[in-house]
Amino acid sequence: MSIDPSSIPNFGGQPEPQPPAGPVVPDQDLVKQLLDQMELKHLVDEEGDLVAPWEQFRTYFMFRGEGDQEVFSVRTFYDRPHKIDEKPQLLESIDDWNRRTLWPKVYSHTHDDGTVRLIGEAQMLIGTGVSLEHFVSSTVSWVRAAIEFDRWLVEQLGLAEDVDDAEKPEENGE
Repeated sequence: MSIDPSSIPNFGGQPEPQPPAGPVVPDQDLVKQLLDQMELKHLVDEEGDLVAPWEQFRTYFMFRGEGDQEVFSVRTFYDRPHKIDEKPQLLESIDDWNRRTLWPKVYSHTHDDGTVRLIGEAQMLIGTGVSLEHFVSSTVSWVRAAIEFDRWLVEQLGLAEDVDDAEKPEENGE
């Protein structure tokens, strides 16, 4: 199975009409093709998960479960550390984001050293198959939303110096 480049959503123009595709069960190779077509650097980590690294975050593309319960998860780990005393403001901000948007749903994680980091996640049940067009458009939208969340948070917290770095994939690794 391969991705037709014209099936990647172009949010600036009118998409070409596509014939309906039958259900597919996506896999890591399909996601690699999609990331290549999006010109995003990616690698496979030591646990076998596909990851696209940026300067301030990493987005993982993971498959979990078996059979008709298999789930595709796009999870973004935002690497910018926040202090524990900033957590109430962070929670207020991510609650606002979660109310206003469909994805990624963002939550906080407090590490043992007292730093707080944010994680965004979107999931799709894929075990029984999904439309290829739906899978591609959802994955592209989730990646764009992960980038947008970082920009939005930088604006909310006044971290303007980080805005330009968030858009650039890291130069190392593929």
